[in-house]
Amino acid sequence: MVSRPRTLAAGLAALRGHPALARLRRGVEKESLRVAPDGTLATTPHPQALGSPLTHPHITTDFSEAQLELITGVYDSAEDVLRELEDVHRFVCANIGTELLWSASMPCRLGAPERIPVARFGLSNAARSKTVYRMGLAHRYGRVMQTISGIHYNFSLPEALWPVVAKSRGEAADRAFVTGAYFDLIRNFRRYSWLLIYLFGASPAVCRSFLASVRGGDDAGLRELDAETLFLPHATSLRMGRLGYQSDAQSSLHISCNDLAAYSASMRQALTAPYAPYEAIGTKVGEEYRQLSTALLQIENEFYGTIRPKRRTRSGERPLDALHERGVEYVEVRCQDIDPFLPLGIDAATCRFLDVFLLVCLLRESPPDSRHESETLLANQRVVVEQGRAPGVTLAREGGAARLADWAGELLADCHRVATVVDEATAGEHHVAAVACQQRKVAEAAHTPSARLLAALRDDGISFAAFGQRQSAVHKRTLVTPPLAARDRARFDAMSAASRRDQARVEAADAARGEGFDAYLRRYLRLGA
Repeated sequence: MVSRPRTLAAGLAALRGHPALARLRRGVEKESLRVAPDGTLATTPHPQALGSPLTHPHITTDFSEAQLELITGVYDSAEDVLRELEDVHRFVCANIGTELLWSASMPCRLGAPERIPVARFGLSNAARSKTVYRMGLAHRYGRVMQTISGIHYNFSLPEALWPVVAKSRGEAADRAFVTGAYFDLIRNFRRYSWLLIYLFGASPAVCRSFLASVRGGDDAGLRELDAETLFLPHATSLRMGRLGYQSDAQSSLHISCNDLAAYSASMRQALTAPYAPYEAIGTKVGEEYRQLSTALLQIENEFYGTIRPKRRTRSGERPLDALHERGVEYVEVRCQDIDPFLPLGIDAATCRFLDVFLLVCLLRESPPDSRHESETLLANQRVVVEQGRAPGVTLAREGGAARLADWAGELLADCHRVATVVDEATAGEHHVAAVACQQRKVAEAAHTPSARLLAALRDDGISFAAFGQRQSAVHKRTLVTPPLAARDRARFDAMSAASRRDQARVEAADAARGEGFDAYLRRYLRLGA
């Protein structure tokens, strides 16, 4: 077949009227801190009623024992994925006693960093490796930074759409094409993800306890809103900036997304080459493991990108090996703040907009990336994080400067075109309405979650910590009234019990094999060819 130009218009023309457009695939992973009723971090163990965080399909922990991660399955409608996310929330809220799920991305009132409990997963080798990885994060970046939470949005096209997309480009819809198309999407997403940070960023302020713990009292240029709260007046998502998931060590790292081979090569370098500051920490000191390795990245998940190529892994399989063997299956969007005004932190309109935005990234022309472009994209991200709502703010674009509002308008116009085609397939108007909602945020920054949060703090005369505590309590009341239906409660109880049995089986199998943790770790960290 003869390759054809990859334009948004050509892609939309090919997809128009295809029924599979109504079956886009998405799943959600939402992190939430467990907090005491007074808004301080919970120090209790992972509740027994929630099952084993090692093996439960919907409830696990992230960095901290007090940091839940709630996971949905994959669904072809926004309503269905959020229905399951709500059910998981309801079950959790019914089983954490008086504790609350923190309503925001930036953390609650924090005490001494050493009091933040690192997650524990059991006695098996796989469980121990998860805890050692988290200890490595604590040594490398500090425990406080790891308490920041967010929402990961997993997206994929239904299989029926790939032959259509491939034909529009004059190519065959084989595994190599699908993987290459996902990398097209990823490169464009990295170019345009600043727009999502502007539209959905909801962390313009932090509790002073966070700064005191993470930076030794340095205010990092933030302003004082009250005795407990620091902020930037035009900030959108401090979580995505220098106070959040940014790393000086990783800032110079260019992970190429031009294709799977380039991605694998740059990731392998980061996963295998020793990094002097991490060599100074040591891997195993005496009988204590401090980290999994001394490389720049211990494992693939340590790379703090706004999006990742993903493939479900088999037991004991490295993510990079899975990608190399079977290609990209879906993408994981990682720049989404928790919306503190929503009980679930996300709603259906947001899901629909993300779907449309990701289709734009897939269908638009996607030039190769470069180290220079990676540096420019990071600079743009920091501008939007710290000054995104400032009047007339500009971003770097193709060697020049562009007003954020103008560039956003161009991208949202493309989103509107895609939304119209998706709504034709779904016989509705929800996607166009979702885009219109975002256009209002560009026209008037006061509609953004970051602006609304600062307005609530000022109007109500409360600190960020008090606001988060209040919203957390409101959301819990919403999620426990009415309670989870009896049959659903029984289903989740059964899942928790099954997960505990599964953990016991994993531990028994390890004991029967007799493989020590040192040997297990050497085997697991060995990447394939």
